[in-house]
Amino acid sequence: MSEIRTPRLLLRRWLDDDLVPLSEIHADPEVMRWVGDGTPRSLEETAEDIEAWEEEWDEEGFGIFAVELLGSGELAGAVGLYVPDSPPEVAGQVAIAWRLGRAFWGQGYASEAAQATLEFALQDRGLDRVVAVCRASDTASANVLGKLGMGAESTTRDMETGHDLRVYGIDLTEFQA
Repeated sequence: MSEIRTPRLLLRRWLDDDLVPLSEIHADPEVMRWVGDGTPRSLEETAEDIEAWEEEWDEEGFGIFAVELLGSGELAGAVGLYVPDSPPEVAGQVAIAWRLGRAFWGQGYASEAAQATLEFALQDRGLDRVVAVCRASDTASANVLGKLGMGAESTTRDMETGHDLRVYGIDLTEFQA
């Protein structure tokens, strides 16, 4: 299954028409301040992101979904699963991540999409564990992770950016659908 419906959202694979709306989200410094080194991404970089996400779908059987509002068909952002290279505490594990356009913040969309993705990982894909990494100062993401039942397990530092990070995790035995 590479499509999930929630009460308000459609999580699906990427379409060509998603490039421009996602690049607009990626161009917003407020959205990107929590992602990587915080630098906004260009149209070309966004196209590379989508291509890499689609390759991960083909190779792993999971990846980053496009998040579409059911009511309007508008692209709200991205949510999904990936296998991080760093930090070392989570390298090679399956992690959950999301980013939504600023217009979609504060409406529960991140929690709704992330919950559906976590269910997909643990129930549909049969994973035993999912992790997440967020900056220690990113309280909004920490709140979403708490709603998912993911507990903070450790802290670390991003060696590339110098940001303090928190590592979260949840095992299948802890998951409440």
